Amino acid sequence: MSLTLPPLSLYVHLPWCVRKCPYCDFNSHERRGDLPFAAYVAALIADLDHDLPLAWGRTVHSVFFGGGTPSLFPPEAIDAFLQQASSRLRFAPDAEITLETNPGTAEHGRFEGYRAAGVNRLSFGVQSFDDGCLRRLGRIHDSAEAERAVRLAQDAGFDNFNHDLMYALPGQTRAMAEEDVARAIALEPAHVSHYQLTLEPNTLFAARPPRDLPDEDGAWDMQERCQALLADAGYAQYEVSAYARAGRQCRHNLNYWEFGDYLGIGAGAHGKLTLPAGMPGHPAPTILRRWKQKHPASFLAHAGSAAVIGGDEHLAPARRPFDYMLNALRLNAGFALPAFEARTGLARATIAPQLGSAQARGWLAHDGERVVPTELGLRFANDAIGLFLTD
Repeated sequence: MSLTLPPLSLYVHLPWCVRKCPYCDFNSHERRGDLPFAAYVAALIADLDHDLPLAWGRTVHSVFFGGGTPSLFPPEAIDAFLQQASSRLRFAPDAEITLETNPGTAEHGRFEGYRAAGVNRLSFGVQSFDDGCLRRLGRIHDSAEAERAVRLAQDAGFDNFNHDLMYALPGQTRAMAEEDVARAIALEPAHVSHYQLTLEPNTLFAARPPRDLPDEDGAWDMQERCQALLADAGYAQYEVSAYARAGRQCRHNLNYWEFGDYLGIGAGAHGKLTLPAGMPGHPAPTILRRWKQKHPASFLAHAGSAAVIGGDEHLAPARRPFDYMLNALRLNAGFALPAFEARTGLARATIAPQLGSAQARGWLAHDGERVVPTELGLRFANDAIGLFLTD
């Protein structure tokens, strides 16, 4: 079967933060002195120019500035990047452009500047509205700063914004988790990301686990209760950890979860691109995963050349079902089998044994055209996804 080009997004990684959080396993680096904003924007454009031949003629439907703490960059830097990027790529007229922001870096006037630059969606890394929890998480803001930052954004005209909230935090009770959700809802975000704290490898929390973490049953109780509160307030769950008001799902993240394509530029950025036959260096159709060097100094030194590439992987057909399910089975709506065939280039018969096994376990419902996780399947999403991993 042939591969069909899916929608294209652009991910831009801005790697610096004020202070590395003890739970964070992202490619983030603590700021030391003044940041090289202009030099980094120039490097981003050079990186984009190097990858452009892989996406000639395609339309970008979403842009996401992630980090690190993108809101450390002034609006002028974001504006300079977007102007230059949109002169190289065709941006859809309604492209969703998201900027992650830390409430501790929000300043009066910045949100107006970001909006003028073209940013139309914000994602606030709130994590909790409990000051004790925030201290234990190593955050640089308190709850009052979080609320103030959101109100500043609203005053600047933003009505499409997300709250990142975590639960199962050290010392957190169910009542505290519920209060976090209630305070988030009171600020009227369009979207809430609500996810469990996990101790990721190579983090400070993994090396020195915090005390008083809720047990598995306690964490599940928090999730169920908070999910109900969000539903009652009009936020529909559409992914394991994502809730949105009608029409306000994150289009950028949906493109990831639906096995769409994305250019990844910046230090440590990852991209995934479907390449039709006949492209230079790619005589056969393929799916390419590409990632960039992680350290900002290395990225700045090599951007615009092949030396900035940390690695390329052509996704073998045997790996594609797992990579597809890694995202699709986190969606409440699941996926259509024709979409699986179009985006992996594989026949649906390829995954029939795994679908049958997952259905027998009560994890998936399958009507012949669409595969949908059950409530049990969403709870055991990792186990369901694991069925598609081959040696």
